[in-house]
Amino acid sequence: MRRAHIRSLAVAVAVTTAATGLTGTAFAGPATGIEPTSAAVASSIVDAARAAAFAHAAATGVAPGDELRAQDVLIDPEGARHVRFVRAHRGMPVLGGDLVVHLTERLKYAGVTRAADHSVAPAATEAQVSDRQAEEKAADVAQGSVKSVELVVDARRGASALAYEVHVSGSDTADGGGSRTVVIDARTGKVRSNTPDSEEFLSPDLVDTLRERGETLDPATGTAPEPSSLAATPAPGAARYPAPATGTGTSLFAGKVALTTTRTARTSYVLKDPSRWGTETRDAKGTEPTSFARGKTFTSTTNKWGNGTVANRASAAVDAQYGITKTLDFYKKTFGRKGIKNDGKGARALVHFGNKVANAFWDPSCGCMLYGDGDGEMFKKPLVVLDVTGHELTHGVVDATARLEPTRVDAQGNQYGEPGSLNESLADIFGSAVEFSANNPKNPPNYLVGEKLGLDQKFLRRLDRPSLDVLEGAIDYWSPAVYDAEVHAGSGVSSHAYYLLAEGSGRKRIGTVTYDSPTYDGLPVKGIGRAKATAIFYRALTRYMVSTTDFHDARTATLKAAKDLHGLNSTEYKTVNRAWAAVNVTKANTPADRH
Repeated sequence: MRRAHIRSLAVAVAVTTAATGLTGTAFAGPATGIEPTSAAVASSIVDAARAAAFAHAAATGVAPGDELRAQDVLIDPEGARHVRFVRAHRGMPVLGGDLVVHLTERLKYAGVTRAADHSVAPAATEAQVSDRQAEEKAADVAQGSVKSVELVVDARRGASALAYEVHVSGSDTADGGGSRTVVIDARTGKVRSNTPDSEEFLSPDLVDTLRERGETLDPATGTAPEPSSLAATPAPGAARYPAPATGTGTSLFAGKVALTTTRTARTSYVLKDPSRWGTETRDAKGTEPTSFARGKTFTSTTNKWGNGTVANRASAAVDAQYGITKTLDFYKKTFGRKGIKNDGKGARALVHFGNKVANAFWDPSCGCMLYGDGDGEMFKKPLVVLDVTGHELTHGVVDATARLEPTRVDAQGNQYGEPGSLNESLADIFGSAVEFSANNPKNPPNYLVGEKLGLDQKFLRRLDRPSLDVLEGAIDYWSPAVYDAEVHAGSGVSSHAYYLLAEGSGRKRIGTVTYDSPTYDGLPVKGIGRAKATAIFYRALTRYMVSTTDFHDARTATLKAAKDLHGLNSTEYKTVNRAWAAVNVTKANTPADRH
């Protein structure tokens, strides 16, 4: 889900290359691509992709009056190039106008992945509603203060219209406030969309369901004896500060863990990791700071942090810092991704956020994780569990790449639609992969999500048989009804396909968990292994998905990724096709009316 709480923080998130106008450009790392050697190389790729988009307008949908601004440049080891663009039309940003242009090694046009399958030019070009009227409407529906308003083209949902995009802060429509983006039709004054701006782990529907059932989330905490290898050690050599140091954290959920910290004096340490681009966790002190800088720095004289109980404020910080660093490590080691936005910058966290906030959030405006302490009633402890962090930070990765968006949001803040469901699914898939990468015996890896939250059903979601999640009504197989399913329920379709691709169907025990994954057609699937399946889904996300990608598009994206990595006639390619068929997503049942 999307809901922001840090309301006025704006930070630079990437280097801007003057030669290309590449703001937010991400270059593929060594695991999945080759970095351009210079700005000139990046510029030549972008120029070629832009020219190809206009030269192949019938395929790309680009038309006179359109402007393309590059967001990502990816160069694959096999030579392909991919440039992700956002679009403007006659100077107005186009919502749902994003596209990825694919080039050969010789910079020849090789194809396109586009969000809008229609012309983005609006039929009417004169606004009948003033910007002031749009501001008033947006402030009223979002119950907050208007920060900015801009005339845009809304090309989502199959047609284009002139609209105002209004950013509202301090929204009272959600616990703890937040920021929202409201789109107002510039001709009629109607609200076209009203969307929270950042990701929350627990949906409003789920919170209501838990309350109705009388359930509480009171996860068990505990620690293991401290291994001698985790003893806090000072930086060797001459005392020059600041310097990296290895400290010990006693967490709520992950046991004793090693933490790389910053030594600022002989007996002074800060919970900031210089080896991971300055990743840092701070204390919000029960408030909602307007910037990360307003959080209180965690410091220590011993480089030992937390005691494994909620009574010590640093305990939750240990879990947060550990979870973030393990997520960053997973993406870097597996895919060469340098930070959530692939911009060589760390992530940050604020723990003890707000007054009785019973959730955890990814806030894209500051690159922050925000963790509440729970409400003291239904939610007893902070949601700083490893797979929660991996899940939420993956929303940041999606936000920096495909920017998958729900098709609608209801008055309570629940989101619906396949692109949003796919977003939630990818967060579960890669959140689970973070657990496998960390391989912490205090948090054994598995294909379950939220298994440490203390729920009666023993997990929140699971990838092998999603329908066992009765709290959210998760779905095993695609049907036309899934197109408007609540996103956590709908996420089961692609999560199930991923599990089948990785592990196959049927009953098996992996680690401490027994799985039994069925198929729609009753036919078996033989998995290709977690590493290959994860690589295919990551390549699909970063190269072949856009803001409107639905499950049938995701099938196509993963098939293209499998072809890139393994070849058209490979077992891996055929298994991708079989895994999607096993959840009833096929070429034959692709809906005709989409996007």
